[in-house]
Amino acid sequence: MYERLALRRRWPVALLIAASSIAIAAVFGTVGIGNAATKEQPKNTKPPTISGTAQLNQTLTADPGTWTGTQPITFSYQWRRCDKQGNNCSNIGGETGKSYDIRTQDLDHTLRVHVTAKNSDGTERQDSAQTNVVAKSATNTNPAPPTSNGCPSGTGPVSVSQLTSPVVLQIDGQSSDPSPITTSTSDLTLRVHISACSGRSVSGALVETTAVPFNQFSVPPEQATGSDGWATLQLHRGRFFPASPRQQILAVFIRARKPGDPILAGIAGRRLVSFPVRLH
Repeated sequence: MYERLALRRRWPVALLIAASSIAIAAVFGTVGIGNAATKEQPKNTKPPTISGTAQLNQTLTADPGTWTGTQPITFSYQWRRCDKQGNNCSNIGGETGKSYDIRTQDLDHTLRVHVTAKNSDGTERQDSAQTNVVAKSATNTNPAPPTSNGCPSGTGPVSVSQLTSPVVLQIDGQSSDPSPITTSTSDLTLRVHISACSGRSVSGALVETTAVPFNQFSVPPEQATGSDGWATLQLHRGRFFPASPRQQILAVFIRARKPGDPILAGIAGRRLVSFPVRLH
């Protein structure tokens, strides 16, 4: 009899525990069955590149770059013909493979490859930097090959692929939107200008930015500079902005490099810049 009485007294406690377990499972998910895999559509962390010589009858090969996201990720390609500055591009009909044979129509143009990454969670697209201007032969390649100082001869914009040591990429222009940065800023757009060889704008350089101290704003993927030498990067506010209630500037570390060069070597340039912050 005493055993039956003790069992009855324990029933309410057991029911309470069971009900609590059901409620917790409803909020946080069932424990012990395993967590669903994180779903993420493709995200580019290193832009596509093109290898080969921009010369008539030569073959170019595309590399899709580096991507994160739910695996597997598949890639498709579209080759594009552009003007000498890498703008006003149009698709080349039927050229959707990883390689491309340069033809007469490409003379005095540049080429890009448009990469589409696709997985079960979505699709994302990214363009490569443009090639050099396509020429008939190596003897009349335009622009000229680098000189002993690492710069090609001539004036005006230059492709980063034409630059060699001892050139160092210069970070000589930057701006933020909004400016100043305030407590209501959730998204921040930074524009960075890269030059070399006595102020010539550099296209195809990869630019990365990081706010200092860390975690004030996100670290976006590297972005390639356009034909005007400018790269645009989108940052999102993090949990540690502002770093201080008296913060007056946002310090940002900027690095510019040539695709394929080691991160800490080659012709990479680095600079610490600041943007105004107004909290009150």
